Amino acid sequence: MKKIIIRNGTYAFLCAFLLFIVVLYAGLGLDFGLQEVLGYLTIITSLAFIFPAIESYRENVNNGVVSFKNALLIGLAISALAGIGFAIADTLYVVFINPDFAQQYFEYSLEKMENELPLEEFEIKKAELEGQIAQYNNPAFNAIVMFLTVFLMGTLISIISAFILQRKKLIHRQ
Repeated sequence: MKKIIIRNGTYAFLCAFLLFIVVLYAGLGLDFGLQEVLGYLTIITSLAFIFPAIESYRENVNNGVVSFKNALLIGLAISALAGIGFAIADTLYVVFINPDFAQQYFEYSLEKMENELPLEEFEIKKAELEGQIAQYNNPAFNAIVMFLTVFLMGTLISIISAFILQRKKLIHRQ
């Protein structure tokens, strides 16, 4: 199981890290909304290693059998590695490449809310965002948020994969 996790987790880590960087540079100048969609596609792509890893473990290592628990553990470990890759790439981005990202996204969010919300509701949301901006200027906070985003999506994919792929030993009656 460890070998499968290391191999597929490394692929997930590299995929998350490298795709984040590629999407970042390919998406320069794109609207934040479109960049967000590309970010989620990157996350899903990096988590695509979960299902085949569980299936490989079941078929090639464990004689066609895998419990829900073991399948889930494989998926969660791969999710954690993908989350770490994404968090590292995000931290490099907000610290070295675009230290003004939080302020830029804040301004984008305000503009979007101003166009979509009634004035009273906009003022309430604006005050909430202004209270949160210090958190988003903290690279450690961003890394944790990115890790948790990827890990939670990976948890969902792991549960679904474990449910689909679990297979218990068949008892043959004689």
